[in-house]
Amino acid sequence: MRALRILIRSIRDAFKSVGRNFSLSMAAIACSTITLILVAVAIILSYNVKEITGKLEKELTIVAYIKEDASEEDIEKLKHTLDGISTIESYTLKGKEEWKAEMKNESDTLDSILDYLDNNPLLNSLIITVREVTDLNPTTERIRKIDSISSAEYGEGMVENIVGIFDIISKGTIVIVIALILVTAFLISNTIKLTIYSRKSEIEIMRLVGASNTAIRLPFIFEGFILGILGSIIPVLVTIYGYILLYDQLGGHVFTNMITLVTPFNFVFFVSLILLAIGSIVGMFGSYRAVRKHLKI
Repeated sequence: MRALRILIRSIRDAFKSVGRNFSLSMAAIACSTITLILVAVAIILSYNVKEITGKLEKELTIVAYIKEDASEEDIEKLKHTLDGISTIESYTLKGKEEWKAEMKNESDTLDSILDYLDNNPLLNSLIITVREVTDLNPTTERIRKIDSISSAEYGEGMVENIVGIFDIISKGTIVIVIALILVTAFLISNTIKLTIYSRKSEIEIMRLVGASNTAIRLPFIFEGFILGILGSIIPVLVTIYGYILLYDQLGGHVFTNMITLVTPFNFVFFVSLILLAIGSIVGMFGSYRAVRKHLKI
C-alpha cells in the first residue's frame, strides 16, 4: 500500500510540476515534437528505402541469350550447367517466339517490322534470378563463358549504383534517427535539470523529513514520461495523416512504377507506436539521467 501511495503521489506531483513550470514544459514538448517529427520522417524514409531495395534486388535478373545454332541437346546441357551454379536462385527459358509476341504488343513500329521480316531474328534466352544482388556480376561473367551462350546482360553498372545509393540513404537515416533520439533525451534532461534547480528548497525539505531517494526521484521520472508522451502527440498525428495523404497524392509510387511506397495500413500505426515509445522512454531516461547526475541525493 505504501508503494502504491508513493506511486500515486509521484504521478500527481509530476502533473503539477508540468503545469507549474509551464514555460519550461512547453519548451521541452516543442523541442520533442520537432525532433520526433524528424525521427518519423527518417524512419519512414529508411523503411521505404529498405523495402524498395529488397524489391529491386528480387526483380533484378540476368538475361542470357542462347546461340542461334544451339541444339536441344545443347540447351539441356546448358540447364544442367546452370543447376550447378550455387548463386542462381531460378531460371526460365524464354523462346524467341515469346519475345516476338511481347515486342509486338509493346510497339506498333516493332509490330510492323517483325511482320515484314520472313524469319524471326530474335534469340532464345534464359531469364535468371540470383540469390543476392552482389551475385549479379560474378554470375553473369560465369554464364558468359558457357559455349552455348551468345551474350548475358543485367544492366551492369547502373544496378550497383542504384543499390549503392539506396544503401547509403538507408544507413544515413539510421544514423539520423539515433542522433535525433539523443537530442530529444538531451533536451528533456535539460528541462528536468531546470525544474530540479527551481525546486531545490522543496527537495531539501523532503530529504529533511526522511523521504527516500526513490520518493524524490519518481515525480521527476514521471514528469519526463509525461513530457515525452505530450511531445509525441503531434508527430503521431503528422505521421498518420501526412503519410496517408502523401501515399494517395503519389498513387503509391515515386518517379516510376518500379519504386512503390509501403502501404499506409498498418505501417503508420507501427511508426506511431515507435514514436510514442521513443518519446516516453527517452523522456524517462532524460529525467532519470538529470536526477541521477545533478541531484545531490
